[in-house]
Amino acid sequence: MTKKKTKLILRIVFIAASISSLYFVPWLLVKAWLLPLPDTIQEQADEAIGHGFDGMIVYVDQAGQPPQYFASGWHNRDTKTPARPEALFKIASIGKLYDAVAVTKLVSDGRLSLDKTIADYLPELVGRIENSDKITLRWMIQHRSGIPNYTDAPNFWAAPLGYEESLALILDKPANFEPGEDYEYCNTNYLLIGKIMDDVLGYSKFQFIQEKILTPLNLNNTFGSLSEVNMEDVMSGYHVGHPFDLKADEYGMLATAEDVGTFLRALNDGSLFAPGEQEIYTSIYKYEHAGWVPGYQSFANYHKDLDAVVIEFYSTTDPKLYYWNLSEIINNRIVKLIRNKN
Repeated sequence: MTKKKTKLILRIVFIAASISSLYFVPWLLVKAWLLPLPDTIQEQADEAIGHGFDGMIVYVDQAGQPPQYFASGWHNRDTKTPARPEALFKIASIGKLYDAVAVTKLVSDGRLSLDKTIADYLPELVGRIENSDKITLRWMIQHRSGIPNYTDAPNFWAAPLGYEESLALILDKPANFEPGEDYEYCNTNYLLIGKIMDDVLGYSKFQFIQEKILTPLNLNNTFGSLSEVNMEDVMSGYHVGHPFDLKADEYGMLATAEDVGTFLRALNDGSLFAPGEQEIYTSIYKYEHAGWVPGYQSFANYHKDLDAVVIEFYSTTDPKLYYWNLSEIINNRIVKLIRNKN
């Protein structure tokens, strides 16, 4: 066989393998990636609705320019109420940024220590959580504790659970790794951090967040639970395969895109911190985040090269996370639009 024929056969095999692999790639993602970039962020949001999202909100705060607000799709699909940029949204794990800032301020005040352990703060869990005498507050904040993740329990998302019920899902289970020796994103870490803050403060951690973060930044549209809000202000959320609106399910903090953007700006420019606090925060956690609960996907990112905060909310989720991957494609296209405008 000649070298030329060998190369041809190898090329055919490569193409066949590539085509075969594409069979397993959701074409919706390929389509979203390949479509020509629209001219505006509003057009991109409208395109997202065409891909299957029920509703979308985008907030852009770029230095030197007025904030921009975008919305597309439905605020409530059942009543055909159009999406609105000022709607309240379940921000899910974006709330971990607020928790990390609260811990930072308590550490700075000497009320918490990053080097104290679960055994120090929650002695009732000794013998129930492996390595509780080694897992420090620092390891928990950084997702380096090795504690099993309670939200990985089968059917966890079928109904919201309280602290005791959620914690019971991981008690007496073996550690996934030794503290500090690996990384694994784990919601149990922040479940315990919340409990530690409540105990140290003697009142709700969210009250502390409100006093030290929300009020100083005039964030009047950020809330700790659904019980504090007018339900008509909350954007509806939908999960593929589930027939009902999920907005009545309690999953923690809610906020407008603008409030999240204002917080993220203050977090990244340091104006949120008192002297000495930013050094503590930088040593323990990151400066942007994403969140997911059934019916709600949220993204809060700061793009240093653009000096731009970009917040995206999507009101549709699915079991296989195709919509999560799709939203990341759309997020990247929005950033490209901002760059092109510049």
